[in-house]
Amino acid sequence: MATKEQEISRTRDLEGLSSEWLLEAYLTMFTSRRVDDREISLKRQNKTFFQVSGAGHEAVQVAMAAHLKSGHDWFYGYYRDRALALAVGQTPLDHLLGAVGASTDPNSAGRQMPSHFTDPGLHLATMSSPTGTQFLQAVGAAEAGYRAMLIPELRATMEDFEEDEVVLVCSGEGATSEGEFWEALNTACNLKLPVVFLIEDNGYAISVPVEVNTAGGSISKLVSGFPDLFIVECDGTDLTDSHRAAGKAVRHCRMRRGPALVHAHTVRLHSHSLSDDAKAYRAAAEREEELARDPLPQARALLIDRGVVTPEELDGLEEDVENEVEAAANEAGNHPQPEPETVLLHLYSEEVDPTSKSFDTEDSPEFESELPLTTVDLLNLCLGDELERDHRIVLFGQDIADASREQVLEEAKGKGGVFKVTHGLQRRFGGHRVFNSPLAEANIVGRAIGMAQRGLRPVVEIQFFDYIWPAFMQIRDELATIRFRSHGQFSAPVVIRVPYGGYLTGGGPFHSQTGETLFTHTPGLRVVLPSNASDANGLLRTAIRCDDPVIFLEHKH
Repeated sequence: MATKEQEISRTRDLEGLSSEWLLEAYLTMFTSRRVDDREISLKRQNKTFFQVSGAGHEAVQVAMAAHLKSGHDWFYGYYRDRALALAVGQTPLDHLLGAVGASTDPNSAGRQMPSHFTDPGLHLATMSSPTGTQFLQAVGAAEAGYRAMLIPELRATMEDFEEDEVVLVCSGEGATSEGEFWEALNTACNLKLPVVFLIEDNGYAISVPVEVNTAGGSISKLVSGFPDLFIVECDGTDLTDSHRAAGKAVRHCRMRRGPALVHAHTVRLHSHSLSDDAKAYRAAAEREEELARDPLPQARALLIDRGVVTPEELDGLEEDVENEVEAAANEAGNHPQPEPETVLLHLYSEEVDPTSKSFDTEDSPEFESELPLTTVDLLNLCLGDELERDHRIVLFGQDIADASREQVLEEAKGKGGVFKVTHGLQRRFGGHRVFNSPLAEANIVGRAIGMAQRGLRPVVEIQFFDYIWPAFMQIRDELATIRFRSHGQFSAPVVIRVPYGGYLTGGGPFHSQTGETLFTHTPGLRVVLPSNASDANGLLRTAIRCDDPVIFLEHKH
């Protein structure tokens, strides 16, 4: 059973919290709120096209950031995490440039909606709008470090790897109903990965209340059966209680005891976004109760009551913040919009051209054989050559290992995929580089994305094209857009191998599908379908060595 600390402590124990940190935390919260307010004003003036607020979530975000290190740990946030992004190093100008869609927006160069915070130097992974997709990517990012600890040659290639690194992934309670949340928890617990799941529970997924969204109304109770998952619940509007909970969760992960989940009870002080009206589905009394739990007045009173600062001093500091935010908004409004001709920039890698002569390779010595070699033979040879050449490559998917229980290989011949493409590769390169995944296609692709963002080169397999659809959002909305939406700051060169097409005797309608057009119409994705065995060998080699995501279709005949 999970280790749990389910009681909500509302004590104001300041032990270990310096006056300097308390003041800094409050000013970060206040800055976040004022940037929200400024964006709301800009939206009403039609100077931005959207606004989503983090008001009510600030305390737990700032408290969590206090235990993590930017540029050391990794952050997979979501659109309400403004205070977190500010706490780890972003500025009001960074956010307001994103709000107005400026070409100088450091998050996406004006390509994304506001509040999609991105900064590779701070290890703020590029955000997207689909809720819940970040869970598996965060697990993949943590797994990259896990694999680095097991594979010395891989570790030597990862400049940003830290032995005590932690990955933080955040969401509201609504996204915990996505299946990928449960897939992520499953893998994180199975591998005891250092992932902190911060669930910012404000009670509503747009208009859906938590008791409709979550069985029993409590996500922390619902996940309590996961092994090695440390669970702590806190008042996410209380700065000190949030600091206590966050510290325990991060320490658990730094000590490599497994993942942790912080269930923070927050409030949503505005509607879901300015495109929503909470008055349509929330009672006035409920909204008034939430206003009474606003974390900013609580933190302000704490500072004054404890003598950290006088009301007059705090008034002056708040005025400084107001002036900074106003100046940032004015400056952002003067920045240019993206030029139309830049729309295709960073759709694919500008540095690596897979059609160039640099991709010409000599045949492997094993290519010459007295017997005719099949497509399976040549794909297997290619994968072996590439695993030998590049220690960043890992292979995983359902049934692709020879045997997960390696001791049986003393007497068993090994599986190596349902079509034997990966047969013998685990024996040759070890179970840390060639391994099985759960039967979960989104899990396979989502983890691969997180690994690739850390510098690994995952080559994964979806067992049949017919079963690729659970991974479709990870492929189309995530994998294909990462380079574009981050304006080239992040990339994910993942190769997805997929047996494809009909003519499998007895295969029926669910082992015979095509459907490549859905992927060829996806900008940012390369799709390869070799016509013969020799081409399959060379094209797979090119797919692995290029710097873009590739769907590699392997016809069964």
